[in-house]
Amino acid sequence: MTGWALTHGWLPIAIQAITVAVIIVVLCRASGRFWLRWVPLGLACGALLAGLAYWYVEFQALADEPASPALWLWIAATGLTAVLAIAGWRASGWGRRGAALAAVPLSVLCVAITVNAWTEYLPTVGAVSDRVTDARLANQVDEATVRDMVRRGERPAHGVVVSVTIPSDAPGASGFRHRDELVYLPPAWFASDPPPPLPAVVMAGGEFGTPRDWPTTGNARVTADAFAAAHGGNAPILVFIDTSGDFTNDTECVNGPRGNAADHITKDVVPYVTSRFGASPRPAQWGFAGWSAGGTCALTMTLMHPELFTTFLDIDGQIGPNAGSKNQTVARLFGGDLDAYLAFDPQTVMATHGRYDGIAAWFAVSGPGGPTYRAPTDTPPAAVDPDSLDPEHGAVAQHLCAMASGYGIECAVVPDNGDHGFATAARVFTEALPWLAGRLGTPQVPAVPLPGAAP
Repeated sequence: MTGWALTHGWLPIAIQAITVAVIIVVLCRASGRFWLRWVPLGLACGALLAGLAYWYVEFQALADEPASPALWLWIAATGLTAVLAIAGWRASGWGRRGAALAAVPLSVLCVAITVNAWTEYLPTVGAVSDRVTDARLANQVDEATVRDMVRRGERPAHGVVVSVTIPSDAPGASGFRHRDELVYLPPAWFASDPPPPLPAVVMAGGEFGTPRDWPTTGNARVTADAFAAAHGGNAPILVFIDTSGDFTNDTECVNGPRGNAADHITKDVVPYVTSRFGASPRPAQWGFAGWSAGGTCALTMTLMHPELFTTFLDIDGQIGPNAGSKNQTVARLFGGDLDAYLAFDPQTVMATHGRYDGIAAWFAVSGPGGPTYRAPTDTPPAAVDPDSLDPEHGAVAQHLCAMASGYGIECAVVPDNGDHGFATAARVFTEALPWLAGRLGTPQVPAVPLPGAAP
């Protein structure tokens, strides 16, 4: 049962079919007077609810990809069934009352199923159960257990995931309120005491998420374990960070009224992982990978901090931190401070910095086509207005890669032929990990070129 799929297959279809059947029962057992008075009102309320939901999603720029029309239909059905349940309560028998009451939560469940299929956030029933119960991940331990394993010389067959509470309130720290984060340690980390200075990759998810998303929905833990098994236990340390503080707070990895998320990464996370887990302090051995808003985060953080990161994987990111139009983004993320916005705008950051040395980027996009490789040059194209650029991920990635290469960054745009969801992110990470690990100098991992580059 825990393996039943929620993003496709028979279960979501069955739930929606049952819901439709229940709504039909409610309507068929209604009187003619009820049809004339309450059904039109229910349809109007449902349409209003769906319209408000659509407006909110668009106005707040909550999604990079359009939702399925089924989402708006189920939101409308929720409004309709709520009216039918309330209006028909006194005049109905218990059978129709029960059906009307059941139709409301069933419609809400169908909304959730449709959103989940859209985002590919919780792929199975087991994933939902794990989130609800806050179940520990496979091979998850605490820091004390890790230290004890090192002292005893224990080298596990698989990597372990460590839950960490990274301080952010010390003098000079970010002050960012965040949840506990996760660190993946490959088997090779346990080879000695102290551990070897392995490379590290910071990993960020979408705008609404948790640090658990990459190791679970993104399958990063399993992917890293398989990679390590093929390379003598060697893989980068993976750091699954919290960029929002809670599920509803979209910081876009910047410093602003929603929190100093960027400072949390540079002032809290990197020093902590280096000091507590002995990760290599060399920028050449630090990378950044992210999906959606996390992809934009990987881009922005590397461009702003080449003294910390030299390699990044941007999966379906945007032209820059995004909370709507440019004016809306300035207002929402930066409290109306245009200079603060420009300090995090990738195009402005590149132009201000000038030529980069030793930086490489993999831009992955959920769309058709083959890879486009760009070697470093000294002729960047002109910057574009974010509001005028085609928001399609391929167009955004092609522009960013062209601009990055013009400032000395080696890059490639690599289509995946998937949808904008974590299933795509999981596939891309599996495909890109050999390049990431090799470029960061992971022991026993050969360097491989970017897709499209000459061997």
